[in-house]
Amino acid sequence: MSDNSNRSGGIGFVGLLTIVFIVLKLMKVINWSWIWILSPIWILSVVLILICISALIIGKRMGK
Repeated sequence: MSDNSNRSGGIGFVGLLTIVFIVLKLMKVINWSWIWILSPIWILSVVLILICISALIIGKRMGK
């Protein structure tokens, strides 16, 4: 039997927020566009891409 106490898992904050927005939209509590309902996903993706690009640029400059 293995010890799974060190494993992280489950849904993160962004996933939970997205699910909450989808449920609120489907229950007609909010009347937002689907772009804003799914915004936690694409905002996180854009931030991660910018971090990766910044790390590549900094790494390239440090390698000179």
